[in-house]
Amino acid sequence: MASIRRTLSPAYHDRTYQNGAASAAANSPLSISSPSSQKNFTNNSTNSYSTLVLRKFLASIFLQRRHRFRRSLYHCFFFFLLGLFIGFFTNSHVDNTNDNVSVNDFSFEIKPPHVNVQLDDGDNRSIKHDEFGVSLNFINANQNSVSPMKQLIVITPTYNRAMQGYFLNRLGQLLKLVKPPLLWIVVEMKTASFETADVLRKTGVMYRHLVCDKNLTNVKDRGVYQRNTALEHIERHKLDGIVYFADDDNVYSIELFESLREISRFGTWPVAMLAQSKNKAILEGPVCNGTQVIGWHTNEKSKRLRRFHVDMSGFAFNSTILWDPKRWQCPYLNPIRQLDTVKEGFQETTFIEQVVEDESQMEGISPGCSRVLNWHLHLDVHGLVYPRGWLFQKNLDVNLPI
Repeated sequence: MASIRRTLSPAYHDRTYQNGAASAAANSPLSISSPSSQKNFTNNSTNSYSTLVLRKFLASIFLQRRHRFRRSLYHCFFFFLLGLFIGFFTNSHVDNTNDNVSVNDFSFEIKPPHVNVQLDDGDNRSIKHDEFGVSLNFINANQNSVSPMKQLIVITPTYNRAMQGYFLNRLGQLLKLVKPPLLWIVVEMKTASFETADVLRKTGVMYRHLVCDKNLTNVKDRGVYQRNTALEHIERHKLDGIVYFADDDNVYSIELFESLREISRFGTWPVAMLAQSKNKAILEGPVCNGTQVIGWHTNEKSKRLRRFHVDMSGFAFNSTILWDPKRWQCPYLNPIRQLDTVKEGFQETTFIEQVVEDESQMEGISPGCSRVLNWHLHLDVHGLVYPRGWLFQKNLDVNLPI
């Protein structure tokens, strides 16, 4: 009787897969055990156990990170809902009755209305807003044109003398009442004194304290060089505004400074002066027909040869003439400065001749040039200076007991 048992090939018993696991025939009970097969079985068991441990370790790490990620995600989602709730509760409806600004739900869109304001001069003007509701400028409701306030550039030469503190304080308090923008340029000779700087700081006016370093031995009129220092400063920095020479010993009305902003190119007006030798007042300045200059007031025979009869504090001009003369077709090609080579009393007319050609380029200030807006007084005491720091080092000569 033929046997149906087949003898398996040894090569088949040793056959393995690429992953190290034994074949199904080698693990079968019908297979014949051999040392090599037992060795393979032991190795496979060890590899399977190591793989299982590695898989458990990786799974634990992944689950731990997954748990942390979920917890962070929950926290972010919670705070997002909290912020959304607070924003919705506080900003769902805003109604400002003063500005008429409303915010719709979920839109967060600010729609400012056209706001009208009433100014002191009685003109109706409106404020133009940008897309964020910020006011940009004042616009005349009738003409729809922007009219910004012109800057005033007031030049004041000063020097150490007995009444300097009184003059500077008086002029500074007046300039403080003038509507801004205003720049006060104060010029001293050689050095900037502590006393002048202290007065300027306390006035509250925007100022620039300059120094003229001209050699005093060759100076005929210190005021000429001090004013030229200020003109050079304006030209170098291209300051835009109306330039006015205001000596510290003159008396000015606040209406004068408000009228200066009406000047386009060159403006002039009459000045009342107190004669030093004669106990009388002298009126010097233009004669006007409306705003047109048609003649001049003058009383001094020695100055009748001047082209323009005007005091140093009786005119003002646009600063762009200094650094942009082509805009005004200015006839003078050199830098516009006051001249120290001319006789006393002729500095004004020689300076004006550099700015304008004739009276047709002038503008009369005040109604028909009929009002006196400033006075040129000679009240200074010569030969006396103030004590250093305005402090007395000793008591007065006479002390009366109480």
